[in-house]
Amino acid sequence: MAHIYIALVDTPGLFASLIRRHLKQKYIHVVLSMDAELEEAYSVGRRNPYIPIIAGFERENKHSILGAFPTAEYMVCRLEVNETQKEQIRERLHSDYQKRFRYHYAVIGLLPLVLGKAFYQKGHFTCSSYIAMILKEVGITIADKHFSLVTPKDFYHYPDKTCIYEGTLAELVMRSGIKKYKILGGSL
Repeated sequence: MAHIYIALVDTPGLFASLIRRHLKQKYIHVVLSMDAELEEAYSVGRRNPYIPIIAGFERENKHSILGAFPTAEYMVCRLEVNETQKEQIRERLHSDYQKRFRYHYAVIGLLPLVLGKAFYQKGHFTCSSYIAMILKEVGITIADKHFSLVTPKDFYHYPDKTCIYEGTLAELVMRSGIKKYKILGGSL
């Protein structure tokens, strides 16, 4: 058995507070990672953590995010997959990353989402719709609805996940740094 990881994220900001108010939930952003330390993690979100307007598909850099959002809180969850599913997900993420400037945040799709109407504009996704689509392609259904209607709340309530970390990004970064240090033979 293999694993992939979903990080549910709570970051400050005006846009985040609007989403938080609509979802009535703390965690309003979703990240898909190939590892528990979020070293290889992807999402549809800000291309630069400091600039909220420019958004699309990106590989997450937890150190840059920490610099922009020192109080960000994360819930990292493990999902069991088979080796084939994990490799298919990795290949799709790598392929989409090569074409990342073709993928954009689905601003126009937010109104239909709020109204509960499925809507897809080619190459436009929310953080949760992109991940729901990718997972559905390999046989993992996060919610029984069109991928454009999946929200971070659906990931939060997904029953087949195991929470492995909940706390600040700063603590997660520190813990993963200590873990790497020990693996490389250092001592504390």
